[in-house]
Amino acid sequence: MPSAHVDHLIERIEARDYVVGIVGLGYVGLPLTLAALASGFPAIGFDVDAGKVEQLNAGLSPYRHIQAAGLSAARAAERFEATTDFAAIADADAILICVPTPLGVHREPDLSFVDATARLIAPHLRPGQLIVLESTTYPGTTRELLQPILESSGLVVERDLFLAYSPEREDPGNREFGTATIPKVVGGIGEQSTRLTRAFYDSLVVQTVTVSSADTAEAVKLTENIFRAVNIALVNELKQVYASMGIDIWEVIAAAKTKPFGFMAFFPGPGLGGHCIPIDPFYLTWRAREHGITTRFIELAGEVNHAMPAWVIGRLADALDRRFQKSLCGSRLLVVGVAYKKNVDDMRESPALAIMDMLHDRGALVDFHDPCCPEIPPTREHMRLAGMRSVPLTPAVVGGFDAVLIVTDHDAVDYQALIDGSRLVVDTRNATHGAVRGLERVVRA
Repeated sequence: MPSAHVDHLIERIEARDYVVGIVGLGYVGLPLTLAALASGFPAIGFDVDAGKVEQLNAGLSPYRHIQAAGLSAARAAERFEATTDFAAIADADAILICVPTPLGVHREPDLSFVDATARLIAPHLRPGQLIVLESTTYPGTTRELLQPILESSGLVVERDLFLAYSPEREDPGNREFGTATIPKVVGGIGEQSTRLTRAFYDSLVVQTVTVSSADTAEAVKLTENIFRAVNIALVNELKQVYASMGIDIWEVIAAAKTKPFGFMAFFPGPGLGGHCIPIDPFYLTWRAREHGITTRFIELAGEVNHAMPAWVIGRLADALDRRFQKSLCGSRLLVVGVAYKKNVDDMRESPALAIMDMLHDRGALVDFHDPCCPEIPPTREHMRLAGMRSVPLTPAVVGGFDAVLIVTDHDAVDYQALIDGSRLVVDTRNATHGAVRGLERVVRA
């Protein structure tokens, strides 16, 4: 497509005469939709979940931590509609794909959602549209998987369509940074795709960073999350070493981070959770094997982080034995926090679920409390936990448990009161660091 036509599309972006379509209205797609609306664009949201579509069209957010105040106003002004009808793709000028990219049972990339989405939208494409994949994936996905499916429509990328990759950088629950205030990395299939994609995101976010290709942009996202996974594995390993020496890892990190250069604080925990850090590194290890490369460092970090739930349970079992001469089998245990991170209602890949399953296997009687997650939904890996409901955190309830295990450090929990009412508290998040009483009943794990 000639450069003059791209100029015209950029003029339409600047005039906000440009309809944004978002495919997948989850933890990534919904904030992106809200950012587009806040920037003055009309938007169409696409999702296969009819219940979610109905909620959004009523101006309601399906997620506790995502405030959807702008939806009602956008609906009233006829600037937003959610739909399950993918024929409406033809009405969008930009199509942003925000669908899950999980791992399969053997830790291989599962791109079935990306593939299915591409096949859903391809029959409805028209010349001039911009398609951007935001889902995390391995380098080459946009070019090798997405582009051929889109071009099966008869339209050609860089001639009729524009195609790019721009990784999502959402951090659910982060009150300091949101979609619009996080720089956006952009890599197009060609020069015109990159140019148009940059112009679009320039109108949405604080800064747009262009790279040389879609493959490079895909690698940027993986690098960011692998960096976090490896450093978390390092402090998780140090936690075990220092615990054997009677040294508090949290005190060590607090002192180390006072150094103004050469050190970046990462914090240990009960294991990795969420839709990124436990999953994304293995997209690269899988791709690397295709090129004959063994990613030993990444694989080792995965092993360390994956072993954390079992180590936590070992610390809990040891504490019960030392304090009460009691085994895990038959003990009444309360898990505090089942979300994968504080102050959100997202349980994807949460280490709490693995810990609860393992405690059940050891014969413990397990309940949970979570102010953000009232009920555990069905999951592929932890079906026997489905339907469990959060118990109240009253002194009478807490006092009936042999031990409390803090897995997620929600701000809404009064940790001093929790200690006051408990016989034993095992803390995996340093949530009790501000307590002034009962510290003899607290064990770090």
